[in-house]
Amino acid sequence: MIKTLQEKTRRVLPSGFFYAENLGDTAMDRQWWQSLYGLPPLIWIVLLGSFFGRGTYFMVWPFLAILLHEKFALGPGAIGVILSVSAMASAVLGFYVGALSDRYGRRSILILGTAINAVAFLVLSVAESLTAFVVSITLCSVGRAIWEPPASALFGDLIQEKKSRELALQFRYFLINVGAALGPIIGVWAGISAQQSTFGLTALSYLLLCLGFVWAFKYSVAGRASAAQKHTVTDFSGTLRVLRQDRVFLVIVLANILTLFIYAHFDTSLVQYLTQLQTPALIGLISSMILINASTIVFLQFPLLRLMRGLCVNKRMMLGVIILAAGQVWFALNPVHWNYGWLGATFIVSVAEAILFPTMSIQVDRMAPNHLRGSYFGASSFYSFGWSSAPLVGGFIIEWFGGSFLYWSMFILCGLVLTLYRHSYRLSEALPRPLSSSGEVEGTLEKSTAT
Repeated sequence: MIKTLQEKTRRVLPSGFFYAENLGDTAMDRQWWQSLYGLPPLIWIVLLGSFFGRGTYFMVWPFLAILLHEKFALGPGAIGVILSVSAMASAVLGFYVGALSDRYGRRSILILGTAINAVAFLVLSVAESLTAFVVSITLCSVGRAIWEPPASALFGDLIQEKKSRELALQFRYFLINVGAALGPIIGVWAGISAQQSTFGLTALSYLLLCLGFVWAFKYSVAGRASAAQKHTVTDFSGTLRVLRQDRVFLVIVLANILTLFIYAHFDTSLVQYLTQLQTPALIGLISSMILINASTIVFLQFPLLRLMRGLCVNKRMMLGVIILAAGQVWFALNPVHWNYGWLGATFIVSVAEAILFPTMSIQVDRMAPNHLRGSYFGASSFYSFGWSSAPLVGGFIIEWFGGSFLYWSMFILCGLVLTLYRHSYRLSEALPRPLSSSGEVEGTLEKSTAT
């Protein structure tokens, strides 16, 4: 029976997970929240691990540039090199690991990645030398690059209904930002915010996540099924060949690399800029910016989803980039000592983030053929090139030209991103999508308004 997009059609998955045909309406529906218990335990471990890991992470990681400056008297350029180089290397690793998880399964890679993160954050909590900082920061990036692609691919493995899967992906991003909002508050309340030793809590979170994966893959039905599941029948070169043929996906990857490059100047370069300018009450200002950023996403992510339910994924991304561009203008024009201005610009950029980041995961999930889901999510780890190069580029631009020049440059770059999204939309109408192992077109960049 066919229903219109305006009709809410409830279905029940075998796991007992309810969803509505209209993604925006479902996200606001109380029964949907009550029915989350039906998600497989393995998915819940990813969700809760993301929540606690990011919550403890945000107690101190945004202050890492300040710690490096105060502990070792490093300038913005040197800090940018430290934060960027390791993350760039991990982007390539993430792509390869995603393909490996398709070929050999998710279990071992998830356990390895979370174990590396636990060790890395433990070392970071006690590091005293610059070498120890660099090694532990590199391991943090490596661990995340290993476990993130197969964790995202698990949603497609274990949740067959597309709209249910997209809701779960949205809910994961929601929990990450709840953790990011609560982390600084709890840290300030407990007196441990911006303290290096707080990374020990992040290490504990990843250790528990690692143990959770060990338990779920051994004892849960979905975990045992996933542990035995291997998707890809081709080798790594065959996977590369499929990805090279998917021109729409390649254009979107490039656009999203640039989008994260632009956004990351809020996450890292802005802290370096404000530190260099010796902004008064800097720790309090940064904590407030983190709180506004996370709270905006927590409170507006699902209402924005409801408002944009009539827009296709591509147009949602373009709207998010336009709002992101407005935030760059505000950062460029804001007087250094007007703290409320920095908070206002943070709100604008956070609205853009609430639109862009969850939609990126949905983009990849829709375009990925089932047998190459890990490879596609692994390829999306190349987005890290944008994120990781931002501290390096931003640090040197701030040193040589100033922060205002940096944010005007990012505003101009937003125009290039919009051009790439328009190009990807035209390509998606003109070009065929790659075939699955069965010879059918599986991945699609849907232009319908069904979400």
